[in-house]
Amino acid sequence: MIRKFFILIILLAFSIILTGIITEYVSPEALGTAASYYAEKGPGEMGATNLVTSVLITYRGLDTLGEVTVLFLVASILGFYLNVQKSNKNSTCSPLLHTASRLIFPFIFLTGIYIIINGHITPGGGFQGGAFIASAFLLVLLAGLGKDKSTGLFSILESLSGLVYVLVGLAGIIFAGGFLDTRILPLGESGKLLSAGAIPVISILIGIKVGAELSSMIVKLSYNGQGN
Repeated sequence: MIRKFFILIILLAFSIILTGIITEYVSPEALGTAASYYAEKGPGEMGATNLVTSVLITYRGLDTLGEVTVLFLVASILGFYLNVQKSNKNSTCSPLLHTASRLIFPFIFLTGIYIIINGHITPGGGFQGGAFIASAFLLVLLAGLGKDKSTGLFSILESLSGLVYVLVGLAGIIFAGGFLDTRILPLGESGKLLSAGAIPVISILIGIKVGAELSSMIVKLSYNGQGN
């Protein structure tokens, strides 16, 4: 009874806070100082038609580095605390899912690669494409395939992509205007695949890192669930 009472109090408190936010929200009539700079200077300085990607990778590159670091810590904690055990049980999934996963996996995987590579000219980027690739591995696990695979390859890919990501950022300090300054490579022609400086390179590194980390967590959780 006491527990339910406290839960009710917490829900009421959140409701009051949320109601205040909704009723007092005022839509801004103009962009802020930082947003105005991004919108006006971003396309010319970064050469990317997708302004969101250029902001996340360059102007707010340290934020992105922090986000992938947090994701790495989550994957490491899961690997440390979960009792990873491989199951020898046969797959109990339906033959339809088992067969369909083999056919669909390549398309999902290639779509994820497409989203990563074209993130600077179309909606997408490393985070989105990496999550897409991880969903392909999730489908395979749900179909009962790949449950005897090790996460060692994911760890290697995650570590190497993270290291190269930091090195590219340091190269920006040496050869351009600051950390993760993507003008270490030619900007090229806006709208083309080979454009926007080092943004495509960094996007690929983020995609590999995010995809490897999420896939590793999925595999580890799958092992743990079957080992109990």
